[in-house]
Amino acid sequence: MASLLDRVKERLFSLILAWVSRPGALRSYLDSKGLRPSHNLDAIDRRRVRVAAVQMRLELLRRPRDYADRALALTREAVDRGAQLVAFPEDAATHLLGLLPGIEALAARGSVESALEGMGRGIRVADIFRFLGPAMRRVYTVTFSCLARALGVYIAAGSAVLPEPDGGVYNTAHLFGPDGRLVGTQRKLHLLPMEEQWGLSPGSELAVFETPLGRVGLPVCMDATYFETFRLLSLLGAEVAVLPTANPEPYNLWKALRGVWPRVQESAVYAIHSCMVGEFFGMKLTGRSGIFAPRALAPGGPEGGEGVLAQLDDPEQEGVAVADLDLEALERFRAEWLQGAGWNPGFYRDHLLPAYAAYRGRCPEARRRLGAGAGARG
Repeated sequence: MASLLDRVKERLFSLILAWVSRPGALRSYLDSKGLRPSHNLDAIDRRRVRVAAVQMRLELLRRPRDYADRALALTREAVDRGAQLVAFPEDAATHLLGLLPGIEALAARGSVESALEGMGRGIRVADIFRFLGPAMRRVYTVTFSCLARALGVYIAAGSAVLPEPDGGVYNTAHLFGPDGRLVGTQRKLHLLPMEEQWGLSPGSELAVFETPLGRVGLPVCMDATYFETFRLLSLLGAEVAVLPTANPEPYNLWKALRGVWPRVQESAVYAIHSCMVGEFFGMKLTGRSGIFAPRALAPGGPEGGEGVLAQLDDPEQEGVAVADLDLEALERFRAEWLQGAGWNPGFYRDHLLPAYAAYRGRCPEARRRLGAGAGARG
């Protein structure tokens, strides 16, 4: 009887979630804001592509409209400063765990593990996202699709932990175009040990998306800890890597340097790094969002940091960093730099590509690029 009662409760709550997260209501709410196109994309100059890295606070939000308001405020700040591409952090839909009744009390327990104990035996984090996933997906995609269309810009909506038809729960980055359509997605390839314990599944494919603002890749957080990810993106033609992160540790400059900055220098791409910050289930999230370039293209960044076009000062507060990318200068630099970079495409083709199994048979461009220089030194 208890099992039947639990199933009835689950079904009723699913219906409530479907009602609360209905797309029409959220679209109407955003339409009521009277948003107007920014015209930031009216003239596109590859020598001056303006991008923004959003630093966002992670907190539980109980209503979809509260989530939309937060995303709108940060997007509008970036757009008002001329941004043509606005990038949000990792876990950009996790605020919507607030749709779960009683979640605040569970969060007050401190750690994720303590919260799960309060929910019953055998429940993992992935199960929570699997149950809330349909509602979270609706609110997340409608919010960023509507904002991209209404304001007339590209939005890299960070990443969202969502269930997929294959049964897995993935941490997936999303890119929306100025028409509101989904340009593409990228599943996180390298999971934290914590995410593996939670029951999340890793992705197995890298993609690059053609846009008028350049060729864009969407690696997620830990994907920047390893040089292979960015090098493969570069060989696939990526000019801009949009990197959303949610780093669960106090900010440390030297630890931060294991991520995006060296990847940019090694792979000759621009990077937009957007960080999630705040206290969440006992975790302290920190980071300094910024825009990075090969040192030859940005010799004197803030505080003398070479390769830094813009970066926020406070690793714990919300904010927006804005900078211009010169894609023509990048193209010239890469043409010269790759000649002497010492890369070994044969090694990448024979060993790295198989490591990302979905490449094989799906990425002819990667095989073409790598096959052309199999004898290169490195």
